Amino acid sequence: MPEGDSVYRLAARLRAAALGAEVASGEVRSGPAAGASLGGARIDDYDTHGKHLLTRFDTGWTLHTHLLMQGSWTITANGRTLPRSRQELVRIRMRLQDGRTVWGIEMPVVDLVRTPDERTVVGHLGPDPLRGDWDERAAVARLSADGSRPVVAALLDQRLLAGLGNLWANEVCFLRGLWPWRPIGDVDVPGLVMTAARGLRSSVTVSGMFQTTTGNTRRGERHWVVGRAGRPCLRCGTPIRAKAEVAGDPEQRRTWWCPHCQPQ
Repeated sequence: MPEGDSVYRLAARLRAAALGAEVASGEVRSGPAAGASLGGARIDDYDTHGKHLLTRFDTGWTLHTHLLMQGSWTITANGRTLPRSRQELVRIRMRLQDGRTVWGIEMPVVDLVRTPDERTVVGHLGPDPLRGDWDERAAVARLSADGSRPVVAALLDQRLLAGLGNLWANEVCFLRGLWPWRPIGDVDVPGLVMTAARGLRSSVTVSGMFQTTTGNTRRGERHWVVGRAGRPCLRCGTPIRAKAEVAGDPEQRRTWWCPHCQPQ
């Protein structure tokens, strides 16, 4: 599942390619607004909140999408289209006045809401370090509300802090020296939030450092623990351990940790 920094970068790419473009024809093909026309609108803005993308039009409507595991956006040049095998996966189509087409493919979450009503689709989300309205104190308060929750589960709860996926939740636990299942009430929550926010921001602002937590971009050495089960810890040499995801349980995602650097 894309993390908040992935969606932030996606919005930047779409903004560079399509901001201000007029939609000559297009439609929503899934979700509650399936069949709604997008023709005649101008793309006014791309915004994000955590892992959610908001495409705003000058008509006063906002297209809300979430990629989950499989969704993607692509743009084809004038005179080009998607391969036939991909056509049935299209959930959003926007042919622009210049002939290019913006496609939302295999998008599991698609909503079309009035722009003033965006809170109906993203209002449940916690503060996002990549937004201009980032509120560190609010994030600390939300994460601290239930001190019994495992720290890794709390970090993954988008209602508390928006934008962290499994990669960042695990890497932040390592960077703070925390056993992932330690109750969050027993940790330095302000420090935890500071590390998480710094990581997400560095990922989108430091050239070449996208989702790199070690500072080393060599293959297999970009992350301290994620994807390194059984391999030696880059800090102490202890084999990294991993616990499998429990299907259907959002509290039990696949988790990696170093038993020495993150003692129980």
